Amino acid sequence: MESGKPIDITVKRQSGEFIITWDDGHVSRYPFSLLRYGCPCADCRGGHENMSNEPDKQVFTLPLEDSNRTRIKNVEQVGSYAISIEWEDGHNFGIYTWSYLRSLCPCPICRGETHFH
Repeated sequence: MESGKPIDITVKRQSGEFIITWDDGHVSRYPFSLLRYGCPCADCRGGHENMSNEPDKQVFTLPLEDSNRTRIKNVEQVGSYAISIEWEDGHNFGIYTWSYLRSLCPCPICRGETHFH
């Protein structure tokens, strides 16, 4: 089954929160630092051999951080399937697909679910 798609994306720079409203009505609220810790690029994942459609579970246990490394500078859509985030420290290699973002949702409902559809 194909993952849902966002119908609204809001970047709240003051509170450091990235909010996605999905087409099934679910709302995901991501702290900026979670998005950075979960960056799906090969560099952040430790090489191509560690690439996965699921985030590393460790990203959910890391402390929140407020630095130029975890502040969003810009967000761009990539085709109809993903976004790319540019961080204030210049990092911009991660392509966050809709399904990856949904699996990165930190809410208790999503954390209790398995994401193998």
